[in-house]
Amino acid sequence: MGALIGLGASAIAEMVSSKEISALEVTQEHLALIESHDKNLNSFLQITADAAISAAKEVDAKIARGEDPGPLAGVPIALKDNLVTRGLATTCASQILKGWKPPYSATVVEKVSAAGGVALGKTNLDEFAMGSSTENSSFGPTKNPYDLKRVPGGSSGGSAAAVAAKFAPLALGSDTGGSIRQPAALCGIVGVKPTYGTVSRYGLIAFASSLDQIGPFARSVKDAAMLLQVIAGHDPKDSTSLERPFPDLISNLDKGVQGLRVGIIDELIDGAAPMVGDALMASADSLGDQGAKVEHVSVPAVTYGLSAYYLIAPAEASSNLARYDGVRYGLRVEGQDMNETYVSTRTKGFGAEVKRRIMLGTFALSSGYYDAYYAKAQKVRTMIIDSFQNAYDRFDVLLSPTAPTTAFELGAKAADPLSMYLSDVCTIPTNLAGHPAMSIPYGLGENQMPIGIQVLAPALGEVNMFRVARAIENAAPTITKGLFWN
Repeated sequence: MGALIGLGASAIAEMVSSKEISALEVTQEHLALIESHDKNLNSFLQITADAAISAAKEVDAKIARGEDPGPLAGVPIALKDNLVTRGLATTCASQILKGWKPPYSATVVEKVSAAGGVALGKTNLDEFAMGSSTENSSFGPTKNPYDLKRVPGGSSGGSAAAVAAKFAPLALGSDTGGSIRQPAALCGIVGVKPTYGTVSRYGLIAFASSLDQIGPFARSVKDAAMLLQVIAGHDPKDSTSLERPFPDLISNLDKGVQGLRVGIIDELIDGAAPMVGDALMASADSLGDQGAKVEHVSVPAVTYGLSAYYLIAPAEASSNLARYDGVRYGLRVEGQDMNETYVSTRTKGFGAEVKRRIMLGTFALSSGYYDAYYAKAQKVRTMIIDSFQNAYDRFDVLLSPTAPTTAFELGAKAADPLSMYLSDVCTIPTNLAGHPAMSIPYGLGENQMPIGIQVLAPALGEVNMFRVARAIENAAPTITKGLFWN
C-alpha cells in the first residue's frame, strides 16, 4: 500500500497545495490500489486512468504557475455511474444504456473538476438507482469491503465501497430513498443527503425527480462538508435548484452542540437490531455529555413513509424511464415495426427490479387507480412533512438509526422484495420531506459489521446537522475491523 493511501481529502488538498506531495503521486497510488484489488470488490464499472493522470498533472501545473488549484486540489474522487460525463460511457448499470456516451457533463462533475478534484472513474450501482444492495446492477454486484460475502448497501454501493476500501477519499452518489446514507452506514463511512434543491440535479439520470438528490461520501464529517461545499449552489440549468447562498459548513463544524435540542425518533428505533439500537442510544448519550438537550420524540407519520414512497417513486420512474425506447440513444433491439422495437428493446434492456417498479408506477398512475393510490400517497407525503415540522418546532435536529440492521449477506434478500425495501425504512421519510440527513459511522454491530447513526434536520438545516454529526464522530468507537485487502 502506498504511503498516501488512507489520507483524508482535507489532508491531501493541503499537502498538494503546499507542494509537500504532488497530485500525480496521489492519483497514481490510488489507481494502483484499485488495479490490484477492485477485481474482488467490483466497486468501479470503469477506471479513467489516463484522464485522471492528465487532470492530476494539470493541478500540479497550476500550482507550479502560482495559481489557485482549488479546494479539492489533487483529491481523487469516484463518480456514481448515473452522473453523465461528457464523452465517457454512462450506463446507470443498465444494459439499455451500455456504451452510451453523453455529449455533456453533470453540473456536479464540472464543479468537482473546476475545484481541482481528480475523477478516477465511474462506480457501480443498482440499475437506474433502484435497489438497496447494489445487487441489481447489470454488471455484477459490488461487495462490502469489510466482508466480501455481504452487500455494501445501495443504490450507491459502488461509491460507498470505493471510499470505505480507501480506493478514493471522496465519492459522489445520489439519494432517492436512502441511496447515499444506507450504503454509507453499511460500509462504515459518512454519507450526506442535502436539502432538496441544494445541489443541482442537472446531468443526474432521473429515477424519481421529486426525490432524487446528489450528495457526498467521505471517511470523515469534515471531508463530507468540504465536498458538499464545492457541489452546492444555484444552477440555472436545474429548475428545482434553490437560489440561495450555501452556508460555510467548515467554519461551523467545531462549534459544539451546547444547547442544541436533539430528538430521538421513537418510531424508527422499534424495528432496529439490538446492537443498532444500543449504538443509537450511546451516540445520544455522547451528545448529552457534550451539552446537547436530548429527548425522545414521536414523529408518527414516518411509519407511512415506505408505503407512500413505493407509490410515488415508481410512478415518477415509469414516466422518467419512458424515454428509453431504442430510438434516441442506448440499446436498440430491432423488431418488425416501431412498437415491436420499443417492446423488445425495453424487455431486453431493463432488469427485473426496474421492470417491477415501472409496472408498479404505471398501475398507480392508471385511470381508475390514480386517486386510490398515487393521489393518496401524495396526501400521506404532506402528512409526513407536517409531522416532521411539528418535531422541528421543538428540536434542532433528530436522530435515528440509518439502517435497521448491519450489512446482510449477498443474495439473502434477493427473492423477497419487501424485505429488501425495509432496508430503507429509516431513510425514506426524509426524501419525501425534502429535508437534509446524513449517516455517521458508530462502531461495529451484528456480525462485526459497521453501524450508522442518522442525523436529520429541517430544510436548509445543514449547519446544525453537521455540528451534531461532528460531535457524534468525535465520540464514536473506532472501526477496528480490517478491510478485505489488508
